[in-house]
Amino acid sequence: MIRIFIGFDPKETVAFHVLSHSIMRHASQAVSITPVALRNLSSLVTRPPNPLQSTEFSFSRFIVPYLCNYEGWAVFMDCDMLVMDDIAKLWALRDDKYAAQVVKHDHQPKESTKFLGTPQTPYQKKNWTSVMLLNNNRCRTLTPEYVNNASGLELHQFKWLENDDLVGEIPHTWNHLVGYDAPQKTVSNAHFTLGGPYFKEFSNCEYSKEWFNEKDLMLHTEQRV
Repeated sequence: MIRIFIGFDPKETVAFHVLSHSIMRHASQAVSITPVALRNLSSLVTRPPNPLQSTEFSFSRFIVPYLCNYEGWAVFMDCDMLVMDDIAKLWALRDDKYAAQVVKHDHQPKESTKFLGTPQTPYQKKNWTSVMLLNNNRCRTLTPEYVNNASGLELHQFKWLENDDLVGEIPHTWNHLVGYDAPQKTVSNAHFTLGGPYFKEFSNCEYSKEWFNEKDLMLHTEQRV
């Protein structure tokens, strides 16, 4: 079973469901998909909202190892994504010498705001945590207490690990930053980090046609005459 946790934000509800559908439609193995939704985690994630966070799951993503009882592996993904490849290929990249595996972007945004006017905050290792393979047993520092009290940079820059050598790498195709990375004909996972096609301003962005097609497939119902 491939355990997948997707950040959920009410502002992007449709994004969660389309991403989930895209994962299931391409998967060659059984998957379990869990929304990381603050409304379901009120007893665990108690830290107040930070004015700099752009989504509700900016910090709650780090509760995933605890939710897995620090056992096995899990995938975390932001919801503003579209998977166009078999998630089992990503799952097969798990390497026990690492605590986490990510795409190591050198992402240095120049704009000051993202979708819906949310702040765009530059920092080292930006977007590394938007797709993570998590080796839960090696993430025991991520207790609810730690997640509730650590700074955003401590969490997103993996300061909860002894050293950076515990952060492994996965291929760039699994976290293609739409609007930043050079356009590609095919990627495994498109990340609409500036704003997804479900927002009018980004309805014609790279991979928007694929996203709308996935939405239509998700809404399909077999019709009887």
